[in-house]
Amino acid sequence: MSVLKEVKERYASGAKAFEPTLCCSVDYDRQYLEIIPKEVIERDYWCWDPSKYVREWETVLDLGSGWGKICFIAAQIVGPKWKVIWVDMTDDMLALARKSKKQVVEKLGYDNIDFRHGYIQDLKTDLDRVAGYLEKNNISSATDYKKLNEEIERLKRELPLIEDNSVDVIVSNCVLNLVSDDKKHELFKEMFRVLKVGGRIAVSDIISDEVSPEHLKNNPHLWSGCLTGALQEKEFLTWLENTGFYGISIDKYDEKPWHVVEGIEFRSATVLAYKWKQWECLEKNQAIIYKWPWKSVQDDDGHTLYRGDRMAVCEKTYNLMTKAPYGDSIIWVEPLQQVTEKLWFDCSGVKVFRSAKETKKGVQRENTYGAGDDCDSGGCC
Repeated sequence: MSVLKEVKERYASGAKAFEPTLCCSVDYDRQYLEIIPKEVIERDYWCWDPSKYVREWETVLDLGSGWGKICFIAAQIVGPKWKVIWVDMTDDMLALARKSKKQVVEKLGYDNIDFRHGYIQDLKTDLDRVAGYLEKNNISSATDYKKLNEEIERLKRELPLIEDNSVDVIVSNCVLNLVSDDKKHELFKEMFRVLKVGGRIAVSDIISDEVSPEHLKNNPHLWSGCLTGALQEKEFLTWLENTGFYGISIDKYDEKPWHVVEGIEFRSATVLAYKWKQWECLEKNQAIIYKWPWKSVQDDDGHTLYRGDRMAVCEKTYNLMTKAPYGDSIIWVEPLQQVTEKLWFDCSGVKVFRSAKETKKGVQRENTYGAGDDCDSGGCC
């Protein structure tokens, strides 16, 4: 089965006539729908509404934008000085989205939507630039084919579809499951690459409670119908974790399955994750106190936090814990005396408690053993 071919054909068809089997029930904020053409609203093949996680003053990337509904909503949220980037591979959807954009921009009063033609698992290759090269160059030999590949590699280096560290938030709605299994690794790496440090993703997609067996994965209709290409729920989070994301959470999880195939439940979920761990581990005498509700928890770097205890952390972890999604459950303890010299902190996951004296007086971390204590006389052994 060619996943790419099946998905292209089915969604090209869906651009011309509504296909209800591709649709989940989604409740949108109606104030944002007033300026969007009816034909876009009617072709609503989505899982949920990730635009709920978009904020003002952000550059937004919508992966697999389709007819542009999420882009048109996000364009209203971020404001005229910020950008919404549309990315999709399907020519018919691109044509309909560009046609609809004229009406949206006219009613909106500004144009902040940037259409880019490409694959969501390859955010370096600009298909419009590749098409421009093909129009000017006849490909009729192996030599011509080599030159084409060389040009594509040059474009990816010098004029990528989406630049490194350029996006504040990535939204995606029911399309990650359409990418073939052998390309999903590239997909997650590309999302991480284009996000700014401090950026985040809000992905609404279909997930399964069990891994789909091969005979279901090899059914092109089930795959293009957003079913058997779906990642298993734990598998989805593991992919994000292994790529380098942190603060990963399932923010929405449908209790009722959308479809059940051979006992496997497929449902809509929205997953959030962040990119903010690209710094050194430095000792600044800082501590954090985990407030609630568990007795202890472990973060993505292996630090175990005990409820009510002052835990020694590096500056990087301390800064992470002041931001979403951790902030509401953490108390931050700054030292009375700032550490100015560059001291390394062991962030290997060892449990380290920080004495209150360290932060109040700036003294060195107290040891639980050493000269002059009871262990000298064998009292603790």
